[in-house]
Amino acid sequence: MKRAIKPKAAMSWSGGKDSCLAFHRTRRQFDMGALITMFTEDGRRSRSHGLRPEILQHQAEALGIELVPGRCTWQTYEAEFKRILKDLRARDFTHVVFGDILLAEHKQWVERVCGEVGLEAMEPLWGESTTDLLQEFLVLGGEARIVSCKAALMDESWLGRWIDLALLPEFDRLGVDPCGENGEYHTVVTAAPAFRSPLKIQALDHSLHDGYWAMDFSPLA
Repeated sequence: MKRAIKPKAAMSWSGGKDSCLAFHRTRRQFDMGALITMFTEDGRRSRSHGLRPEILQHQAEALGIELVPGRCTWQTYEAEFKRILKDLRARDFTHVVFGDILLAEHKQWVERVCGEVGLEAMEPLWGESTTDLLQEFLVLGGEARIVSCKAALMDESWLGRWIDLALLPEFDRLGVDPCGENGEYHTVVTAAPAFRSPLKIQALDHSLHDGYWAMDFSPLA
């Protein structure tokens, strides 16, 4: 008896916990064949979380999946993203998975952009409790560190902290969404159920720019 062929999907991959959880929820439903990450024009940092490309490449290798990078300004983001989607569509990809939870404008954007090139957008975390999602990520064995945070809410002492349930009362006190869904903080994942081995990273320097504290991480050999 032949095994059913799974639809081929790409993951919109930030390197953080939400995209990682969305990946986990859908990895048995699809043949996950690519991680899409958008970078700055010079390719030195990811657009969403400010991560070095080496970090994203190590995560892709840990998952055993191809990293498909794009380079753009914020003004050319959509055109470059659609170029990548068209290339994937030509390679028989049919779906793209995203880790959005509450931001309706972004959900509408990804559905429109994917639809315009003949792909279907999937949002497996959409509308769920961000507290429950954070707990699910941790119970599954996910590990992540804070790579950036909004300076108006969180000082630089938050940089590099490991995500755990003990942070929830602190988030509540500061008015921070448990998953940082309003842009309060971003993370870099170092371990997950699908990782072949944990990612070892080291913290370098940190800086303040555009209203965010950001930590520079690099992978350890």
